[in-house]
Amino acid sequence: RGRMWVYTVGFTVLPHVGGFLGWFLNRKEIPAWYEKLKKPSWCPSRRVFPVAWTMLYTGMGYASYLVWNDLGGCSSKAIVPLGLYGAQLLLNWAWPPLFFGARNLNMALVDILCLDGLAVGTLCSWYRINRVAALLLLPYLGWLAMATCLTIRIWRDNPEQKAAKSD
Repeated sequence: RGRMWVYTVGFTVLPHVGGFLGWFLNRKEIPAWYEKLKKPSWCPSRRVFPVAWTMLYTGMGYASYLVWNDLGGCSSKAIVPLGLYGAQLLLNWAWPPLFFGARNLNMALVDILCLDGLAVGTLCSWYRINRVAALLLLPYLGWLAMATCLTIRIWRDNPEQKAAKSD
């Protein structure tokens, strides 16, 4: 029981790893390419994204710890709820390299639509296990809804950018 804090910290930090790598690997594409895209007036400022993702990743990471702990660790009961979480986390991490790195709006759109479905599935499966964990995912789902709408608008309003970068 004394080492449970290690698991708590590990699960809470895990989502940040891929998020940080996605930002780090694609950070030069933001001013070079993203700023030139046509975006809707309601697009959040670039400064909002790191703050929002820090809070969202922390909440979802801690929520995953709660579910893991309630299911007794990596048991057979954990396969579906943590598998859904892991799958949606991988799609979450894949979006920045697709969108910013490859500049592939088509694949970024497919990715985020699949991510939405997996994130909703994760919340539904977690609700039966730990309601606090499920509620901790609600801000993430709200942000994903905005990010999905933003991705759709950028995809629609920048038809010349849909395929992928050619340089």
